[in-house]
Amino acid sequence: MNEIYGLVRGPLALAAIVVFVAGLIFQARRFFSLTSEKPIVLPPASLLGKIEPRSGPSLDAINNSMLGVHPFLTVITTIFHVCLVMLPIFLLAHNVLLYESFGFSLFVFPELVANIITVIVILGGVFFFLRRIFVYRVRAITTLYDYIILLIVAAPFLTGYMATRQWFDYDTMLILHILSGEVMLVAIPFTKLKHGLLFFLYRYLMRYEHSLGSGTRVWSYSKSVK
Repeated sequence: MNEIYGLVRGPLALAAIVVFVAGLIFQARRFFSLTSEKPIVLPPASLLGKIEPRSGPSLDAINNSMLGVHPFLTVITTIFHVCLVMLPIFLLAHNVLLYESFGFSLFVFPELVANIITVIVILGGVFFFLRRIFVYRVRAITTLYDYIILLIVAAPFLTGYMATRQWFDYDTMLILHILSGEVMLVAIPFTKLKHGLLFFLYRYLMRYEHSLGSGTRVWSYSKSVK
């Protein structure tokens, strides 16, 4: 068991991190290769005075957005994603490993907070799983791939929670937790999971795609076709 633990915590963990970082770099390069910068063209000076500045999103825009159409789902999805990203970064056990490996650590959540966030992620996974089964419009476009992705996301949190609670054999659950986390790291750049990290590229740089910023890039369709 010690040999297996050493393998998953050592060489396999390093390989997963290398693939994760290399995959993200590849996706970022691919994003910039498939888009091109397009300067914002201001209207003629004679029209500038006639254009009313936008003070913020209009009520119609909010009502037609995801928040306006599905407020409950939007809140659940946002909480799920925030917890999903924050917990691995600010978990005490992970920061202990970070300190042992690199000599520094980050802010860590108290154990109670970490447990609550873990349960939120697990319940969120159950919610999205049941939604794919019982909501017809979602079930109609769901494939085996979607269930596998959901399993990849939920497994590290479920096994980690089971390990901390010492359900079943602790060493086995710890190894499964580390392995499932490494699988998730490797999967992120090459599956739909990458949307969580590429979100900022799309929302701040892409024009006409609900941009949070001004948007300075557009899709280069000629490159996409190739």
